[in-house]
Amino acid sequence: MNALAMQQVKTEGKVRQNAKGAAKSAFAGRPVMALRSSKTVQVKAVRHERLAVRASARRENGVVQAATVESPAQIDQDTIMKCINTIRFLAIDAVEKAKSGHPGLPMGAAPMAYVLYNEVMKMNPKNPYFFNRDRFVLSAGHGCMLQYALLHLCGYDSVQVDDMKQFRQLGSKTPGHPENFETPGIEVTTGPLGQGIAMAVGLAAAEKHLAARYNKPDAEIVDHYTYCILGDGCNMEGVSTEAASLAGHWGLGKLICLYDDNKISIDGHTDISFTEDVCARFEALGWHVQHVEDGNHDLDGIRKAIQTAKAVSDKPSLIKVSTLIGYGSPNKADTHDVHGAALGAEEVAATRENLKWEYEPFVVPEEVYKAMRDYKIASGAEVEADWNAKLEAYSQKYPAEASEFKQLISQELPAGWEQALPTFTPEDKGLATRLHSQTMLNSLAPVLPGLLGGSADLAPSNMTLMKMFGDFQKDTPAERNMRFGVREFGMACIANGIGQHGSGLIPYCATFFIFTDYMRNAMRIAALSETGTIFVTTHDSIGLGEDGPTHQPVEHLASFRAMPSMLVMRPADGNETAGAYKIAVLNRKRPTTMALSRQGLPNLAGSSIDAVAKGGYVVYGTPEGETPDCILIATGSEVSLAVEAAEELEASGKKVRVVSMVCFELFDEQPETYRNSVFPPSVEARVSVEAGSTFGWAKYTGSKGKSIGIDTFGASAPAGPLYKHFGITKDAVVAAAKEVM
Repeated sequence: MNALAMQQVKTEGKVRQNAKGAAKSAFAGRPVMALRSSKTVQVKAVRHERLAVRASARRENGVVQAATVESPAQIDQDTIMKCINTIRFLAIDAVEKAKSGHPGLPMGAAPMAYVLYNEVMKMNPKNPYFFNRDRFVLSAGHGCMLQYALLHLCGYDSVQVDDMKQFRQLGSKTPGHPENFETPGIEVTTGPLGQGIAMAVGLAAAEKHLAARYNKPDAEIVDHYTYCILGDGCNMEGVSTEAASLAGHWGLGKLICLYDDNKISIDGHTDISFTEDVCARFEALGWHVQHVEDGNHDLDGIRKAIQTAKAVSDKPSLIKVSTLIGYGSPNKADTHDVHGAALGAEEVAATRENLKWEYEPFVVPEEVYKAMRDYKIASGAEVEADWNAKLEAYSQKYPAEASEFKQLISQELPAGWEQALPTFTPEDKGLATRLHSQTMLNSLAPVLPGLLGGSADLAPSNMTLMKMFGDFQKDTPAERNMRFGVREFGMACIANGIGQHGSGLIPYCATFFIFTDYMRNAMRIAALSETGTIFVTTHDSIGLGEDGPTHQPVEHLASFRAMPSMLVMRPADGNETAGAYKIAVLNRKRPTTMALSRQGLPNLAGSSIDAVAKGGYVVYGTPEGETPDCILIATGSEVSLAVEAAEELEASGKKVRVVSMVCFELFDEQPETYRNSVFPPSVEARVSVEAGSTFGWAKYTGSKGKSIGIDTFGASAPAGPLYKHFGITKDAVVAAAKEVM
């Protein structure tokens, strides 16, 4: 810990010893609220005054100097406090009306949030997607009324007073956690704690990468910060440390995180389970660390801490801001009661009286609109106009770079990019689809300037390196191979953040299919938040062999197919792998999970890139328009097995069709006429074969069909004996087909 932080810790310890007596003195003569006993009120008084006492002592000891960051011109301190209290009461009133929500965080974090939004961040409320805006992530997403209030007060059209009155109601622009696809001005979807700061790392990595690629010594067109407010719960979740470790390693100097240190979680005070030194942890991770001890009153301390953080260009910054959750509530502040429930009518009235707030619910004083909305709209238009002028000058000096940059941030794909995808014939050597995946990445990298990503310490196995590029590192951020280390969850969150940067970057990340269990929630957030992350997973079945059941996925295909908005691709050969990548790249608002084989597979005569877009298609045998005796359905490594079975059945005089079901989701979205052409309703003799759980196959095989798969865990052995042991063989498929015909 640095000397400043050590001095702050010592000072805080001394202040705590005297806080109770000082606070009693400060509250002497105040009326006792009838809601609680006088003893309780005195305790609450201590809670409200302790931070002010700490701040006074701190200033006397010279730990924090006077701020040099100034608030917007001509906004007096009384108006600033009115702005802060407006944020608090919009949150209080919305939660109260909904009878649901989390008022405590907005009440405590309002001062730091005000400084960030009104004094620090550059934005254009009338163009929420202005490229060079600063990004903000509320990692503690349960406190989302804080952000909705700020968006409204800063002039964003997406959140009006009526929207806040519909907080947490069906179809509103103010859902129970921030959702980027619902509310312009929200950068990423948060709620599951810890993922927000991890996605903020992705946003900051995207900025650093683009700045390194396109900025010139005389022209900076990529120059913005990523700010994040996180809470105790975020710091408890392991994913925050995974991502913070990478942020420190990468030296993301434009990532500034404010830690709302209110020491309350749902169970109560955090000292029942969380007593570590968070600042020391982040310092060990390579972050610059500061502590503002009085986050409720010390606006100058907050301003100076942010300015200091911005001056540190080679490290991300954590600013611990100690606050009182539910600040202003006489009877619920500093308790878990204010964390996740409405205050209740009596406590709302008591809080209004305590903070001298004379306005009716949802009323915003005109001077607050002038200080925030009018100021941010005017300054935002100027900020964007200045940047547009810079971009125009840049375009004149560096036309080639400007052309690529403009194409990238337009989020439109380059014309003809898909022509780079190779095609294959049966004469081409059969390869594992993970090797075909590597071919696709290296074919697409030169024609897709936004493609970047990497693996969770498995690049040589996942085959995810783009060979023409080096590694994205602290000193080489323009490179496009990202080394995530053994951090699957953090990796997926960071990739999602890159995808939500709004700059045309196409992120991919990779691991073994089994280890998607570590990052499933991030994959779900990608699907929910319309983020087109490409999840490249290899070793997709018992076919990986000797590593055994700890590494052999069984239920994973079925589980991801059950996830809304997730495309699950299990290609059978080179053409289908190319087709899967084409679909994945085209779907910028829908993530794709690639399930790729370790073992080699033959290239099929009937496969094609374009057919993959239909999800399932006839790859062999009786064509569409004719009626087969039996339909065999397979994915990935089992498609060639199904073809072998079909050939044997044909030799006995049967008409057989093999359907490659690359992607359930795409097939189910096809017109009924197409689906019926592949699976004629009159043909009930159907057999599916897949080296995974049989769950979910009945919708294709029907009540009279059969499914061959694995509904137990795997085993440790070479792939060949395993397939035979579990009955995934040509003979088993033939026998099942004869049984259903």
